[in-house]
Amino acid sequence: MAKKKSIPELKHLDHVLVTEAAIRRRIEALAEKINRDYQRRDLTVIAVVNGALIFTADLLRQLRTPLRLDCVRASSYHSGTKSVGKPVVIDNLKLDIKGRHVLLVDDILDTGKTLAAVKALLLKKRALSVKTCVLLDKKARRVVPFEAEYVGFDIPNEFVVGYGLDFAEGYRNLPCIGVLKPKYYAGKL
Repeated sequence: MAKKKSIPELKHLDHVLVTEAAIRRRIEALAEKINRDYQRRDLTVIAVVNGALIFTADLLRQLRTPLRLDCVRASSYHSGTKSVGKPVVIDNLKLDIKGRHVLLVDDILDTGKTLAAVKALLLKKRALSVKTCVLLDKKARRVVPFEAEYVGFDIPNEFVVGYGLDFAEGYRNLPCIGVLKPKYYAGKL
């Protein structure tokens, strides 16, 4: 068995919040629920990139329903640690979602602004239904009323990175989700 390579950025974490093994187990459980809910129905999965790429890829490998995949790009962080203002949603869907069941997948639900904006866009495009699946839910930061139908983990109000989540485009490749030490983002807000 090959030895895992050390990732230097792991030292930048104050602590690990969710382990790689826990992520894997939770994705399997989420996929089972989604498979039951969409049994015998076609599904269009819309991933919010870049953050949801890793989560979406792992989730898709567990889904057994016929599906199509597309992505949108949305951002409300702009390289900082706090959501600022109205999210920017770039409508670059290639697929027609009119009359389709849509599963919107994102890495984290915190203020709710981004997912609410993207969901509104999908409904405007006349999706038959839109449900949301997030890896992390940070309820303490919610400023708009929004709840995801499928949630991996509820987390405290800490700045997390790893498994697709970033700070200034770094740390996405960490296999776990951890709390970033403030010294690595202090003064960069």
